[in-house]
Amino acid sequence: MHTNIDKIRMVVIEEVIQETPSVKTFVFDDVLSSGAKPGQFLMIWIPRAEELPMSVMISNKKNHAAITIRKHGFGSTSLFEKKQNDLIGVRGPYGNYFTISRHLQRPLLVGGGTGLVPLMRLATLFSKKQEKCTIIMGAQTQKEILFKDLAEEILSKISAKIIVTTEDGSYGIKGVVTDALKSILKKEKFDMIYTCGPELMMMKIYNLSVIHSIPIQASLERYMKCGIGICASCCINDQLVCKDGTVFNENQLSEMSEFGKVFRDKSGRPWYY
Repeated sequence: MHTNIDKIRMVVIEEVIQETPSVKTFVFDDVLSSGAKPGQFLMIWIPRAEELPMSVMISNKKNHAAITIRKHGFGSTSLFEKKQNDLIGVRGPYGNYFTISRHLQRPLLVGGGTGLVPLMRLATLFSKKQEKCTIIMGAQTQKEILFKDLAEEILSKISAKIIVTTEDGSYGIKGVVTDALKSILKKEKFDMIYTCGPELMMMKIYNLSVIHSIPIQASLERYMKCGIGICASCCINDQLVCKDGTVFNENQLSEMSEFGKVFRDKSGRPWYY
């Protein structure tokens, strides 16, 4: 059994789940990945293509884990087109993770698209420890909704509320997750917000958390080349997302002038949103 997280482990894709027309989940046998904590990520090597950072999706098979990919650029499309029994390389899991305080009673999870992946792993912990849990999940259309049925299954034994938003109004609340968040924060109290997804979305969620004085933990997504703090491609101000994150709290976010404003391309050049 491999014990070195930095060594590439070649794994076989045992199952391919077509989540939406543009999203697939790949399940594989890997003990180290199966033990990942919510918010940690893997570096996934697609032979002859690219290496990508990816959140670790849950699997109901012992010693198995999964990754969920949306077809987008060259690397993600190369991975999306993989089939059952194909090989991929895995390193990790890396980074820190979402934390749950002993006194937490009313968590609120907010995610968009594949940003829901670490939140599903987090939800499995709440299903065992919490009396209440609320999830707001967003998608562009009904066809692109991710993990609604899975979230219902995970949280079926506790008092849970699952709110779905679609930008075109084809399912649930019309709008984006921040629209639903504004509404629910006027009516209910929460003691922690956990979020993952597009950075502009998380910046708006962070701003709302400040207005309502709610602590927040955000898992940031940045371009990465190494995943181990060498290349600095994932820097945001003086923080390395791969080593110092991916999860940052409200105090750390407040000191990041680049959060929600600046991102970097493959060359490291900064661009403004």
